[in-house]
Amino acid sequence: MQEGTGMKLMFWGIGAVVVLVLVVAMMPFTVIGQGQMGVITRNGALNRVVGAGLHAKMPIFENVTKFDVQTQKEQVDANAASSDLQEVNTTVALNYNVMPERVGDLYSRIGVNYKTKIIDPAIQEAVKAATAKFTANELLQKRPDVSAAIQSALTQRLALEDIQVSAVSIVNFSFSPAFTEAIEKKVTAEQTALAAKNQLETVKYEAEQRVAQAKGEAEAIKIQAEAITSQGGKEYVALKTIEKWNGAGCTTYCGLETSTGLLITR
Repeated sequence: MQEGTGMKLMFWGIGAVVVLVLVVAMMPFTVIGQGQMGVITRNGALNRVVGAGLHAKMPIFENVTKFDVQTQKEQVDANAASSDLQEVNTTVALNYNVMPERVGDLYSRIGVNYKTKIIDPAIQEAVKAATAKFTANELLQKRPDVSAAIQSALTQRLALEDIQVSAVSIVNFSFSPAFTEAIEKKVTAEQTALAAKNQLETVKYEAEQRVAQAKGEAEAIKIQAEAITSQGGKEYVALKTIEKWNGAGCTTYCGLETSTGLLITR
């Protein structure tokens, strides 16, 4: 008795699944979300393209394929060679969108796998063409120019495939280990040379300061010598004597003898 009940439940379960599949397949409507376009095919052939909203479709005979027409991002690694034959691996990020008005043509020509069939090969081609115009050092120093060259090539190439490019950025450049080591040695040598130059400038500045100080002291001595040998030299000597005198020895009179320029104390 229990075995018969179990068989009935199994058949009922299978029947429910079949009914559910038929209901879904025969639903007369489809919903296209915002930022999407719907490609409706009838018996496998393109019938029409619809935008966001609720749309009627023939059960069983019509199927809907949804395309995202908002901006999407694709990141690809591309191997290429620079103009000086250095091996370069470039990681490129592409922002793009399928042209909404061209969704039907894209579906007819390519189908839903347009990323692997169109976009990825186009990135590889654009990177190879752009990198070949620059040396390895220029790829590092002129990164915005390289990015602009890649974007220009991709924009023209993908426009023919109903895909619009909005931005291209280079995420990373990587070179062979030997070239990377050579760059590191060059940078180290440049930093060492710069440090030596700065040290030399410091030494030169300090020497110039000492020369300037010596000149100033010599000029001061010269001026004092001229003052001593001039007509008022005796008065100058006496004045300096008074400036340095502490008052010792003076009890009743302190004065300056004009004939000799000597200080008289008594």
